[in-house]
Amino acid sequence: MKIFLTGADGFVGKHVATACVKMGIEVVGVDISSGFDVRSKEARKEVPKNVDAIVHLAGLSNDPMCRDNGYECFETNVLGTLNIMEAAKERGAKQLIFASTEWVYDNCTAEEQKTEESLINIQNIDSEYALSKLVSESNLRQQYLHGFCPTTILRFGIICGTTGAKKSAVEALFMSVKENDEVTVGSLQSGRCFVHVSDIAEGIVKSIGTPGFEIVNLAGDTLITLEDIINTSKEVLGKNPTVKESDPSAVSVRNISNTKAKELLNWSPSITVDTWLKELAEHEN
Repeated sequence: MKIFLTGADGFVGKHVATACVKMGIEVVGVDISSGFDVRSKEARKEVPKNVDAIVHLAGLSNDPMCRDNGYECFETNVLGTLNIMEAAKERGAKQLIFASTEWVYDNCTAEEQKTEESLINIQNIDSEYALSKLVSESNLRQQYLHGFCPTTILRFGIICGTTGAKKSAVEALFMSVKENDEVTVGSLQSGRCFVHVSDIAEGIVKSIGTPGFEIVNLAGDTLITLEDIINTSKEVLGKNPTVKESDPSAVSVRNISNTKAKELLNWSPSITVDTWLKELAEHEN
């Protein structure tokens, strides 16, 4: 089996490549750092013929990179994805796996668990990043209806698992507990279904070969609040900083279901936030 992986040098891409090697899957990886530009028609020639899947991770990958930067965001994330779709047609790819995001869901609350069937009102989307992903999802759906190859859209949850200088929300809060006498957050009840990057990589690999057109959430099993992260960090680090809320009423919750991933892909996250924080503490000590 062989896949073509865009964004291979990125945080998720490196883990996908490692997971594929372990499974005996050949990976042809490209990235902007090696001169691959998803917007260039010439880049299509780099896709090997008849690969089992194109895994498309490349692009501007978060809201800060895209906010007030609409032109570059859409040129890279939307037109770049259209270019990859054309490459898939020209080179006879058997499947396209597209990295989307849970940020496409609007009006999120703790009480409502968002599923792949949840209706999305595009008028409520105020993020250029989320909008670029939604537009690409729509383009992929339309092309599939016109005879495009099997397509799997994976909506990633909020990812943890960073160990370098650039930290996700989980690691940043952990380090704040470790290094400070006082920790300040907006609302302790804000929460996400955090998912470890290695579980994301496993979900991508397990989606290879999925027939038809599918949208699948890859998110953690449990809604984890900032209070949960702080309390676990305190416990595993043996620290007890003062905790303050700057705006207790500003609760932000995104409750994302992963049931379809479990049923369709036989995927389930194996690394909980608690497990990851304990591992971090051991690494720090």
